[in-house]
Amino acid sequence: MNMTGKPDTPLLDVSDLAVEFRVPSRGSVFSEDSKDIKAVDGVSFSMARGETLGLVGESGCGKSTTGRAVLQLVRPTRGHVVFDEEPIHEFWKKKGQKWVWDHRLLDLRRRMQMIFQDPFASLNPRMTVETILSEPLRNFDVVQGTQRREKIQHLLMTVGMDPRCMRRYPHEFSGGQRQRIGIARALALGPDFIVADEPISALDVSIQAQIMNLLSELREKLGLTLLFIAHDLAAIRHVSDRIAVMYLGRIVELADAQTIVDRPQHPYTQALLSAVPIPDPTREQSRQRTVLSGEMPSPINPPSGCPFHTRCPFSEDRCRTEVPRMRTIDTGHQVACHLVE
Repeated sequence: MNMTGKPDTPLLDVSDLAVEFRVPSRGSVFSEDSKDIKAVDGVSFSMARGETLGLVGESGCGKSTTGRAVLQLVRPTRGHVVFDEEPIHEFWKKKGQKWVWDHRLLDLRRRMQMIFQDPFASLNPRMTVETILSEPLRNFDVVQGTQRREKIQHLLMTVGMDPRCMRRYPHEFSGGQRQRIGIARALALGPDFIVADEPISALDVSIQAQIMNLLSELREKLGLTLLFIAHDLAAIRHVSDRIAVMYLGRIVELADAQTIVDRPQHPYTQALLSAVPIPDPTREQSRQRTVLSGEMPSPINPPSGCPFHTRCPFSEDRCRTEVPRMRTIDTGHQVACHLVE
């Protein structure tokens, strides 16, 4: 850990973050006509030191792109990302026709890490576990020789793996074991902040709880700040201090986890919770549900007004023409909906 900012200041402050990608507008990669897709559009949130923020939404809502933009793995089109009082969105320079990181971002890279969604694709199949875990240690010249091997053994034990497995290759492990290796790699440099990009979605249900419990234990033990991205609200509620609900590139509701579960205000949040089964058959049968129709609109041609109005069962004329702004309706509870007073 290497926190340098004041204890009472947020470790991460994201303001009006936007990410756009240019794609051919006529469906051909060779077309000269192109159009911008707003994958992320005006996202704002902050994170206290040691906090876990859950970022939840359907596939294609922009949550993974948000995580990558926070880490500057993709360059934001607009907005500010301040990490430990450093404006890291400014840590880019133009080299020819491309934007690349400058040395300041490279220096901070060891403090910000990512756990990738797919444990099968995120590990090099030609490398042993020892080589995979030693790579970040070599790149940042952290430890050498026998100390490096001892560090790798310690990392494996930290994530519940037998250190004797470090000479094996990724294909020799199960999905859950591979994800543990990916977590160990993210921990190798002693980061302060980790983006966990759907770390359980590619795993068997029987393994998902183990990985979530491991991340919770590591957060408590190491004092990590964790941005936990998921599409399963039922799972994310148990590991998050606060939850941000995302739809079509925008955050539509943000509150502490218990408030989101007990008093959801946005119709989309209500619909996500309606899809979570209740173990009690009597309550499950009698409860009211918010049922959505259709699919999420394409970000290539987003609807006017509120992006959710095409699926919202409560939409009004105002929703079709005016984009709702995030408003604070209670302490720490923000909602972007015209119908919420």
